[in-house]
Amino acid sequence: MKRLLYIGNKLNNSKTANVSSVEILGRLLGEVGFSIISISDKKNTLLRLLHMLWVCYKSRSKVDFVLIDTYSTLNFYYAFFVSQLCRMLRLKFIPILRGGDLPSRLKKSPKLSKAIFNNAYLNIAPSLYIKSNFEALGFNNITCIPNSIELKNYPFKKRIFDDIRLLWVRSFSKIYNPNLAIEVFKSLKNEGVYVKLCMVGPDSDGSLQESKKYADQLGVEVRFTGKLTKKEWIKLSEDYNIFINTTNFDNMPVSVIEAMALGLPVVSTNVGGIPFLIENNKNGILVEPNSASGFVDSIKNIIKSSDNSNLIIEEARNHVENLDWKIIKKQWVKVLK
Repeated sequence: MKRLLYIGNKLNNSKTANVSSVEILGRLLGEVGFSIISISDKKNTLLRLLHMLWVCYKSRSKVDFVLIDTYSTLNFYYAFFVSQLCRMLRLKFIPILRGGDLPSRLKKSPKLSKAIFNNAYLNIAPSLYIKSNFEALGFNNITCIPNSIELKNYPFKKRIFDDIRLLWVRSFSKIYNPNLAIEVFKSLKNEGVYVKLCMVGPDSDGSLQESKKYADQLGVEVRFTGKLTKKEWIKLSEDYNIFINTTNFDNMPVSVIEAMALGLPVVSTNVGGIPFLIENNKNGILVEPNSASGFVDSIKNIIKSSDNSNLIIEEARNHVENLDWKIIKKQWVKVLK
């Protein structure tokens, strides 16, 4: 099998980050048989970049491909500098297009984008949303390999809709709009509905503290768990019956795929790659971004129409069974063999 250098943010030991793609996909590719070097776990952003560049240079004669997790904000520049070093070293590099707002980045930084993506061995999009946007701007060396889960780890459970128990799972970051979940919670309470809200995730930019203050300001009691392991939040999910995704930008979020696998009906904003994953009223429910009323109405409909809700849940599970790693790994092996 080929030798891979996988570059991304390995910050799982940090309180501010969930387990990252480089950690999950890197492990899975290693289990398939690829030889993997994965970096970087440096917390300081400059040291992380220098570490990425140094290991890339040091490994220049030891690897066949360099995989680069590529996002739209600060991490975009990691991808730029690493990719340009790969060009100098004549290493084949493959950006994995993680950032939900990457289409905007292509327009904001056209020269840097062309330097990265036009010179890649291949660009891998986890969603057709990203693939179609890249192709529309002239980037044709791109293929779609969806995000995956190990389905065996996600026991399907039928939900009972005698009350409303909302679950939100994401890093607390402004782009994921956590305060909207609290607004939805407050709106439902104002209507006299019995409702609970649990929000799971680390604080990546101070948004967790802001959300706690916002909940206090609105006079509602939200359960904030902080960062949980995958096993912990899957166990926790058994006590909830609706999953809400309030983000303003998105690609193909694994947390939503996980919720669909677990049997949680998903109500999500219809942004980015979400409509490529969820078909409205078939395997989930889509609402406009920043619309508390849209979420409230959709949640109430789930409770009122339990038969239809169970059909949505079953269709969601059927859909994500196609995203099991046992299936998706074949696409990775084909690209990297």
